Amino acid sequence: MQITFYKYQGTGNDFVMIDNRLDLFPKNNTKLIESLCDRRFGIGADGLILLENDKSTDFRMVYYNSDGNESSMCGNGGRCLVAFAKQLGVIENNATFIATDGLHHATIKEDGNVSLQMKDVDEVKITPGYVFLNTGSPHHITMVEDLTNFDVKNHGAKIRYSDLYGAAGSNVNFVKQISETHFALRTYERGVEDETLSCGTGATATAIAMHAVGKTEATTIDLDVQGGKLKVSFQANKNDGIYTKVFLEGPATFVFEGTIIQN
Repeated sequence: MQITFYKYQGTGNDFVMIDNRLDLFPKNNTKLIESLCDRRFGIGADGLILLENDKSTDFRMVYYNSDGNESSMCGNGGRCLVAFAKQLGVIENNATFIATDGLHHATIKEDGNVSLQMKDVDEVKITPGYVFLNTGSPHHITMVEDLTNFDVKNHGAKIRYSDLYGAAGSNVNFVKQISETHFALRTYERGVEDETLSCGTGATATAIAMHAVGKTEATTIDLDVQGGKLKVSFQANKNDGIYTKVFLEGPATFVFEGTIIQN
Protein backbone atom coordinates (compact mmCIF):
# COMPACT_ATOMS: atom_id res chain seq x y z
CA MET A 1 0.00 0.00 0.00
CA GLN A 2 1.32 3.42 -1.00
CA ILE A 3 0.37 6.34 1.25
CA THR A 4 0.80 10.01 0.37
CA PHE A 5 1.43 12.08 3.48
CA TYR A 6 2.21 15.64 4.52
CA LYS A 7 4.27 16.62 7.56
CA TYR A 8 3.32 19.69 9.62
CA GLN A 9 4.49 21.10 12.92
CA GLY A 10 3.09 23.67 15.33
CA THR A 11 5.78 24.94 17.74
CA GLY A 12 7.53 21.60 17.47
CA ASN A 13 4.41 19.47 17.97
CA ASP A 14 4.59 17.47 14.73
CA PHE A 15 1.99 15.52 12.79
CA VAL A 16 1.56 13.23 9.82
CA MET A 17 -1.34 14.62 7.77
CA ILE A 18 -3.33 12.46 5.37
CA ASP A 19 -6.10 13.54 2.99
CA ASN A 20 -8.74 10.88 3.62
CA ARG A 21 -11.66 12.45 1.78
CA LEU A 22 -11.92 9.31 -0.37
CA ASP A 23 -12.06 7.18 2.81
CA LEU A 24 -9.22 4.88 1.70
CA PHE A 25 -7.02 4.97 4.81
CA PRO A 26 -7.33 1.87 7.06
CA LYS A 27 -8.34 3.73 10.22
CA ASN A 28 -8.57 0.65 12.42
CA ASN A 29 -4.99 -0.43 11.68
CA THR A 30 -3.37 0.66 14.93
CA LYS A 31 -0.03 -0.91 14.05
CA LEU A 32 0.13 0.99 10.77
CA ILE A 33 -0.55 4.34 12.43
CA GLU A 34 2.04 3.59 15.12
CA SER A 35 4.62 2.64 12.49
CA LEU A 36 4.02 5.83 10.48
CA CYS A 37 4.59 7.92 13.63
CA ASP A 38 7.72 5.99 14.62
CA ARG A 39 10.75 8.31 14.57
CA ARG A 40 13.24 5.59 13.66
CA PHE A 41 11.40 3.31 11.28
CA GLY A 42 8.61 5.56 9.99
CA ILE A 43 7.94 9.20 9.14
CA GLY A 44 8.11 10.36 12.75
CA ALA A 45 5.46 12.40 14.55
CA ASP A 46 3.64 13.04 17.81
CA GLY A 47 0.41 12.04 16.08
CA LEU A 48 -1.40 11.31 12.82
CA ILE A 49 -4.37 13.33 11.58
CA LEU A 50 -6.90 12.48 8.90
CA LEU A 51 -8.78 15.19 7.02
CA GLU A 52 -12.17 13.80 6.07
CA ASN A 53 -15.40 15.00 4.49
CA ASP A 54 -18.19 16.30 6.69
CA LYS A 55 -21.69 17.20 5.50
CA SER A 56 -22.21 20.23 7.75
CA THR A 57 -18.69 21.74 8.02
CA ASP A 58 -15.62 22.26 5.85
CA PHE A 59 -14.02 19.00 7.04
CA ARG A 60 -13.72 16.49 9.86
CA MET A 61 -10.60 16.02 12.02
CA VAL A 62 -9.70 12.50 13.15
CA TYR A 63 -6.70 12.43 15.47
CA TYR A 64 -4.48 9.53 16.56
CA ASN A 65 -1.70 9.57 19.12
CA SER A 66 1.67 8.14 18.14
CA ASP A 67 0.74 4.87 19.89
CA GLY A 68 -1.82 4.33 17.10
CA ASN A 69 -4.94 4.90 19.17
CA GLU A 70 -7.58 7.49 18.35
CA SER A 71 -7.46 10.23 20.94
CA SER A 72 -9.13 13.39 22.23
CA MET A 73 -8.71 16.88 20.80
CA CYS A 74 -5.27 18.19 19.87
CA GLY A 75 -5.01 21.98 19.68
CA ASN A 76 -1.77 22.25 17.72
CA GLY A 77 -2.95 19.43 15.49
CA GLY A 78 -6.17 21.28 14.80
CA ARG A 79 -4.25 24.41 13.86
CA CYS A 80 -1.97 22.42 11.55
CA LEU A 81 -4.96 20.71 9.97
CA VAL A 82 -6.43 24.11 9.09
CA ALA A 83 -3.17 25.02 7.33
CA PHE A 84 -3.25 21.63 5.58
CA ALA A 85 -6.84 22.22 4.45
CA LYS A 86 -5.74 25.49 2.86
CA GLN A 87 -2.86 23.74 1.08
CA LEU A 88 -5.36 21.22 -0.33
CA GLY A 89 -7.69 24.01 -1.47
CA VAL A 90 -10.48 22.93 0.85
CA ILE A 91 -10.64 26.39 2.50
CA GLU A 92 -9.22 29.87 2.02
CA ASN A 93 -8.43 31.62 5.31
CA ASN A 94 -11.42 30.66 7.44
CA ALA A 95 -12.59 27.22 8.49
CA THR A 96 -15.29 25.45 10.44
CA PHE A 97 -14.63 21.83 11.25
CA ILE A 98 -15.79 19.04 13.52
CA ALA A 99 -13.52 17.15 15.90
CA THR A 100 -14.04 14.65 18.69
CA ASP A 101 -14.90 17.43 21.16
CA GLY A 102 -17.30 19.26 18.85
CA LEU A 103 -17.36 22.22 16.49
CA HIS A 104 -14.33 24.47 15.94
CA HIS A 105 -13.80 27.74 14.08
CA ALA A 106 -10.39 28.87 12.85
CA THR A 107 -8.73 31.73 10.99
CA ILE A 108 -5.42 31.86 9.14
CA LYS A 109 -3.98 35.32 9.83
CA GLU A 110 -1.87 37.52 7.56
CA ASP A 111 1.35 36.43 9.30
CA GLY A 112 0.49 32.77 8.68
CA ASN A 113 -0.40 32.02 12.30
CA VAL A 114 -3.57 30.03 12.88
CA SER A 115 -6.10 31.07 15.52
CA LEU A 116 -8.30 28.18 16.62
CA GLN A 117 -11.39 28.48 18.79
CA MET A 118 -11.30 25.85 21.50
CA LYS A 119 -14.20 24.43 23.50
CA ASP A 120 -15.73 26.42 26.37
CA VAL A 121 -14.52 25.40 29.83
CA ASP A 122 -17.23 25.22 32.51
CA GLU A 123 -15.34 23.42 35.27
CA VAL A 124 -11.92 24.04 36.80
CA LYS A 125 -10.88 21.85 39.71
CA ILE A 126 -8.55 23.74 42.06
CA THR A 127 -6.62 21.93 44.81
CA PRO A 128 -3.66 23.04 46.98
CA GLY A 129 -1.19 21.17 44.77
CA TYR A 130 -2.60 21.24 41.26
CA VAL A 131 -5.38 22.36 38.93
CA PHE A 132 -7.34 20.05 36.63
CA LEU A 133 -9.53 20.93 33.66
CA ASN A 134 -10.54 19.66 30.24
CA THR A 135 -9.86 21.77 27.16
CA GLY A 136 -10.83 19.04 24.70
CA SER A 137 -8.26 16.81 26.40
CA PRO A 138 -7.74 16.37 30.17
CA HIS A 139 -4.93 18.38 31.76
CA HIS A 140 -3.26 18.35 35.17
CA ILE A 141 -1.38 21.60 35.87
CA THR A 142 1.15 22.19 38.62
CA MET A 143 3.70 24.95 39.20
CA VAL A 144 7.44 24.33 39.63
CA GLU A 145 10.35 26.63 40.40
CA ASP A 146 13.15 25.22 38.22
CA LEU A 147 11.29 24.41 35.03
CA THR A 148 14.46 24.24 32.92
CA ASN A 149 15.98 21.32 34.86
CA PHE A 150 12.74 19.62 35.83
CA ASP A 151 12.41 15.87 35.02
CA VAL A 152 9.19 16.14 33.03
CA LYS A 153 9.12 12.57 31.72
CA ASN A 154 9.44 10.78 35.07
CA HIS A 155 7.32 13.15 37.14
CA GLY A 156 4.74 13.39 34.37
CA ALA A 157 4.46 9.63 34.04
CA LYS A 158 3.92 9.22 37.79
CA ILE A 159 0.99 11.63 37.73
CA ARG A 160 -0.41 10.36 34.43
CA TYR A 161 -0.56 6.77 35.75
CA SER A 162 -1.54 7.68 39.33
CA ASP A 163 -4.82 6.79 41.03
CA LEU A 164 -5.95 10.38 40.42
CA TYR A 165 -6.89 9.60 36.83
CA GLY A 166 -7.30 5.84 36.58
CA ALA A 167 -6.77 3.90 33.39
CA ALA A 168 -7.60 6.83 31.09
CA GLY A 169 -4.83 8.99 32.57
CA SER A 170 -4.24 12.70 32.01
CA ASN A 171 -1.80 14.98 30.26
CA VAL A 172 0.46 16.73 32.75
CA ASN A 173 1.77 20.32 32.57
CA PHE A 174 4.54 21.88 34.65
CA VAL A 175 4.40 25.67 34.74
CA LYS A 176 6.53 28.65 35.76
CA GLN A 177 5.31 32.24 35.85
CA ILE A 178 7.44 34.80 34.01
CA SER A 179 5.26 37.89 34.38
CA GLU A 180 1.64 38.93 34.87
CA THR A 181 0.78 37.91 31.30
CA HIS A 182 3.55 35.45 30.49
CA PHE A 183 4.09 31.82 31.52
CA ALA A 184 6.36 28.96 30.47
CA LEU A 185 5.30 25.32 30.45
CA ARG A 186 6.49 21.83 29.64
CA THR A 187 4.06 19.01 28.95
CA TYR A 188 3.99 15.24 29.34
CA GLU A 189 1.48 13.86 26.84
CA ARG A 190 -0.42 10.62 27.30
CA GLY A 191 -0.43 8.50 24.13
CA VAL A 192 3.03 9.83 23.30
CA GLU A 193 4.13 8.84 26.83
CA ASP A 194 6.88 11.41 26.85
CA GLU A 195 7.45 15.14 26.88
CA THR A 196 6.49 16.87 23.65
CA LEU A 197 7.88 20.18 22.44
CA SER A 198 4.42 21.73 22.63
CA CYS A 199 0.81 20.92 23.49
CA GLY A 200 -1.98 23.22 22.36
CA THR A 201 -4.70 21.96 24.69
CA GLY A 202 -2.08 22.05 27.47
CA ALA A 203 -1.21 25.68 26.75
CA THR A 204 -4.92 26.51 26.71
CA ALA A 205 -5.47 24.69 30.00
CA THR A 206 -2.47 26.40 31.59
CA ALA A 207 -3.65 29.89 30.64
CA ILE A 208 -7.13 29.27 32.04
CA ALA A 209 -5.76 27.58 35.17
CA MET A 210 -3.44 30.49 35.95
CA HIS A 211 -6.37 32.88 35.65
CA ALA A 212 -8.63 30.65 37.75
CA VAL A 213 -6.15 30.49 40.66
CA GLY A 214 -5.45 34.23 40.56
CA LYS A 215 -1.90 34.14 39.20
CA THR A 216 -3.04 36.59 36.52
CA GLU A 217 -6.02 38.78 35.75
CA ALA A 218 -5.11 38.94 32.07
CA THR A 219 -7.39 37.33 29.50
CA THR A 220 -4.71 37.24 26.80
CA ILE A 221 -1.70 35.22 27.87
CA ASP A 222 1.64 34.46 26.19
CA LEU A 223 3.05 30.98 26.70
CA ASP A 224 6.58 29.73 26.08
CA VAL A 225 6.72 26.05 25.14
CA GLN A 226 9.80 24.04 24.30
CA GLY A 227 9.18 24.48 20.57
CA GLY A 228 8.26 28.15 20.45
CA LYS A 229 5.53 30.57 21.52
CA LEU A 230 1.74 30.34 21.71
CA LYS A 231 -0.98 32.79 22.72
CA VAL A 232 -4.26 32.01 24.46
CA SER A 233 -7.17 34.41 24.90
CA PHE A 234 -10.58 33.96 26.48
CA GLN A 235 -13.53 35.61 28.15
CA ALA A 236 -13.97 34.82 31.84
CA ASN A 237 -17.24 34.98 33.74
CA LYS A 238 -16.21 35.35 37.38
CA ASN A 239 -19.76 34.74 38.63
CA ASP A 240 -20.06 31.19 37.31
CA GLY A 241 -16.42 30.32 36.51
CA ILE A 242 -17.14 29.62 32.84
CA TYR A 243 -14.53 30.43 30.20
CA THR A 244 -15.85 31.19 26.71
CA LYS A 245 -14.51 32.43 23.37
CA VAL A 246 -11.28 30.54 24.04
CA PHE A 247 -8.70 30.91 21.26
CA LEU A 248 -5.33 29.25 20.75
CA GLU A 249 -2.99 31.04 18.34
CA GLY A 250 0.43 30.19 16.94
CA PRO A 251 2.37 29.02 13.89
CA ALA A 252 1.38 26.00 11.82
CA THR A 253 4.20 25.11 9.47
CA PHE A 254 4.42 22.78 6.48
CA VAL A 255 7.61 20.68 6.68
CA PHE A 256 7.58 18.25 3.75
CA GLU A 257 5.45 15.79 1.80
CA GLY A 258 6.13 12.35 0.45
CA THR A 259 4.95 8.81 -0.06
CA ILE A 260 5.61 5.74 1.99
CA ILE A 261 5.06 2.13 0.97
CA GLN A 262 3.69 -0.24 3.59
CA ASN A 263 3.62 -3.98 3.00
